[in-house]
Amino acid sequence: AVYIGAPRFGARHAAGNSIEDIATLVREAHLYGVRVYVTMNTIVYESELEDARSMAEQLVAIGVDALIVQDPAYLRMGLTGVELHASTQMAIRTPEEARFWADCGVTRVVLERGMTFEEIKSVCDTGVEVDIAVLIDG
Repeated sequence: AVYIGAPRFGARHAAGNSIEDIATLVREAHLYGVRVYVTMNTIVYESELEDARSMAEQLVAIGVDALIVQDPAYLRMGLTGVELHASTQMAIRTPEEARFWADCGVTRVVLERGMTFEEIKSVCDTGVEVDIAVLIDG
């Protein structure tokens, strides 16, 4: 999969990716069977909810495969045709937390970088889809 920041509402918004850029990426990636995950992983203020919904709907319309979110508001937006992944910013570290968010509608959890192998394994053993960011020295 390719991970890319949305134009707004994400920790990487300063990258300057436009909806048009992401649409081009989606078309190219899908030609090769590669999925595209877009980060919208900041907390959304109440005054921003409609703009966040509009952007999410635009991203769904261009065919992104998943939105990586932190704010549970996205779970209540009624978005269809896209997976919602729980961002590492949600600090999911336990099997119980992973199951809770899966029960709420998240299809994958992105675990924190600082987790031990045993902690990661315990979350993986729940059957919830897991994504792990790994830092490699050297």
